[in-house]
Amino acid sequence: MQFMGYRRADGSVGVRNHVLILPACACASETCRIVAAQVKGAVNVIINVGCSDVAANTELTQRILTGFALNANVYGVVIIGLGCETVGHRALREKLEKLTTKPIVSFGIQEEGGTVNTAALAVKAARAMVEEASRMERTPCTLADLFVAIECGGSDATSGIASNPAVGEMADLIGEAGGTTMMSETVEFIGAEHVLARRGATPEIHDQIIRICEDYEKHLALAGQDCRAGQPTPGNKLGGLSTIEEKSLGCIKKGGTRPVVEVLPEGVRPTKKGALIMDTPGYDISSVTSMVAGGATVVVFTTGRGTPTGHALAPVLKVTGNRETAERMKDNMDVDVSGIVDGTLTITEAGRRILNDVVAVANGRTTKAEAFGFSDIAVDHVCRYI
Repeated sequence: MQFMGYRRADGSVGVRNHVLILPACACASETCRIVAAQVKGAVNVIINVGCSDVAANTELTQRILTGFALNANVYGVVIIGLGCETVGHRALREKLEKLTTKPIVSFGIQEEGGTVNTAALAVKAARAMVEEASRMERTPCTLADLFVAIECGGSDATSGIASNPAVGEMADLIGEAGGTTMMSETVEFIGAEHVLARRGATPEIHDQIIRICEDYEKHLALAGQDCRAGQPTPGNKLGGLSTIEEKSLGCIKKGGTRPVVEVLPEGVRPTKKGALIMDTPGYDISSVTSMVAGGATVVVFTTGRGTPTGHALAPVLKVTGNRETAERMKDNMDVDVSGIVDGTLTITEAGRRILNDVVAVANGRTTKAEAFGFSDIAVDHVCRYI
């Protein structure tokens, strides 16, 4: 199975060819939005970080911003800073120039004399990059070139018995073809971590999976908190999920059955291909943010109750196993696998259907979230490792 993708100089393959207008801090986010709105082919992200923070959180913010810039769906980057943020636009640009050959420019709002002047310069630079990007042609690629992030949100009882197992089937098909899939949300492994850990390719990876769950619970305990107070969420409970163990057993289904070859911190780019796990919080938007920063170019997102979330850089494909949700939220749902529940569709058939949709999206088909222009970003801003 093939798709037509954008092969980058570093060997990675993108399914989109964006020019990214990237804020160095929250204070530059709105200026980035103004610039992107004036340049067709440019996208922006809104962040709420980049200043007045402890060192560990600053380091995570930099991983996210750097990862966005390096993502294979990005052709070039226009960075905009305010001028007094923790890591300035020049420093971020210089760091990226050592990591990639992509075109990168940067501007500072204070030094350029305000938003109007900065936006004018950034628009000119972004338009030039978009013109360059338009000359790049898609080339034939295989499933081995795919990097798919797998996420769930607004889960209900149908998630664990329909959409998640179907996506797990898709993940196995991609893995068998040499491609890469990534699953996250550590808190949603708790109660089923011993089952997930059996997929570790080595004893060390088995122990890492157990350890990230232990570390998460220990961190919360130090703050006098218990993850079971927030998991399952109120929406999960209304959807029929009663315990964190029940939710986690359904959650891990979406990762498939192949050996896990690497466990990664938030926003860190993998060194291996295959089935991956990223250690992120139990919040779907920050988890997608981190996995896209880690290099994922497509996101497959399962939901029982429904969600509109999307991302500026990577197309987000919504999959539901709940027929009522598929009909009620058809403006947001891309794939309906509710036939698994009523017996008209097998998990194997559903997995192949989802894979076909992923390939269509990789070829350029627009997802529902892309059509709306949705871009949900959340940088995890809690120093969990003390």
